[in-house]
Amino acid sequence: MTKKEIVRTISEQIGLTQLRTKEIVQKTFDAIVDTLVKDGRIELRNFGVFEVKRRASRKARNPRTGDKVFVPEKFVVTFKPGKEMEERVRELERRAAAQQAAQVEASRADSAASPVPQALGSSTGYGSSPQGS
Repeated sequence: MTKKEIVRTISEQIGLTQLRTKEIVQKTFDAIVDTLVKDGRIELRNFGVFEVKRRASRKARNPRTGDKVFVPEKFVVTFKPGKEMEERVRELERRAAAQQAAQVEASRADSAASPVPQALGSSTGYGSSPQGS
């Protein structure tokens, strides 16, 4: 989903113009980034926590050449989802697992219900001639 699609959805739900809604959404994103830069952390209840963490410098290896390289320290943004988000994602996992189990069960039922092909030489007439016996 893109920001444009988010704006369109919110605009339709609350009855504001897309232009005004885009402005509000962008200001929200800007406020999140500004807070992360200033404070290093922002907690949005029922959503999650964004946090700036320092990743220490380290020695690494170039996978292509095998040469050792120095990777300087850097700051990265991490996100830890809130309980409500975690629960909704877990529910998605449970539904997917249940759907997969239902498909497997349906597949087994279909294979059990379909007729088994008869062997050659049986009453289908294959391999025997009514006149040649």
